[in-house]
Amino acid sequence: MQSVHTDIIQFSGSHYQFGLFQAEKLKNSPIRTHRRALLSKRWRNFLVDEAEVKAAFQTFSPAIWEEIQGLSDGLDMSWNDAIREFGGYYYEYGRSGCSIHTKKDFLVRNYDNAPDSYEGRYVLYAPSDTGYASAGPSMQITGRTDGINEKGLTMGYNFVNRKKSGDGFICNMIGRFILENCATVEEAIQLLRDIPHRNTFSYVLLDPSGKKRIVEVSPRHFFVREGSSCTNHFDALTEENRYRSDESMERLQKIEAKQQAIYSPYEAFRMLNDVDQGIFSEKYGAWAGTLHTALYIPSELSAWIALGGDRQPFVFSFRKWLQGDKLHATKVKGRINATNTFINQ
Repeated sequence: MQSVHTDIIQFSGSHYQFGLFQAEKLKNSPIRTHRRALLSKRWRNFLVDEAEVKAAFQTFSPAIWEEIQGLSDGLDMSWNDAIREFGGYYYEYGRSGCSIHTKKDFLVRNYDNAPDSYEGRYVLYAPSDTGYASAGPSMQITGRTDGINEKGLTMGYNFVNRKKSGDGFICNMIGRFILENCATVEEAIQLLRDIPHRNTFSYVLLDPSGKKRIVEVSPRHFFVREGSSCTNHFDALTEENRYRSDESMERLQKIEAKQQAIYSPYEAFRMLNDVDQGIFSEKYGAWAGTLHTALYIPSELSAWIALGGDRQPFVFSFRKWLQGDKLHATKVKGRINATNTFINQ
């Protein structure tokens, strides 16, 4: 078993200031060492056309472009290196699992991946220049794996396929765009329709009205459907699925069978987080072990998170945070049954 933790990052201010703030925290962090090693091993996956990436950011989020500028200045990085490392464009995404279940009043998800891909950063950010405040775990520093924003819109995504990839943004940056720019499920659907996609993913959306949708997206196709549960295969765009989806289908069947007895957010959390329920995964060596279980309640603007299985969630009110009640906690601790640990340690 490995002891792991997520650092809680809290900030209010402009995007450029936020970039500088994060740069200061990253200067002596093991995260930077790991990312430099990754860049050196897989440099071809990080090649970017600066003009193309800038044009895409100017269309979808000029403010996050400023955040990357702050990271570049604060870390004394070349601009091209900063775009490659923090831009979320062209980057090759590794295989992963993930399970999501929604009802009209909550979204709960298991984020499954390899421990040495996980940054261990939970970010609460309230922009002073433009965009909605949001809370959620980070990926590639600027991106988000899931989260909730001040309007109560919550999102998570599930990997489906990385073959036949296209030019475009990857899942975590798209998640950030959704949280910062969209107030409703319909607005998020439109953004997902407009944005260029690098890989093939399902995006699961829920807002305070109780509207929930699953959006199946690839670089070639787009489909919106109703549904309550989602794993790592498409129900509609089946031609985009991997050759073998047996394990994903089995997890989905387990969720669908158990959801009939789920009446509360806590019961849903236990369904995904308890190891003996069969949905939580310990396949860490196959890029498919559960790293965190997160739950969001839009009507309350509350967020839950736990690291590893059979854990009690860390619960906080995002609404109170927005009102100025900052979190006193600096870390969320947990344990995973793996040989590797998170890259923040």
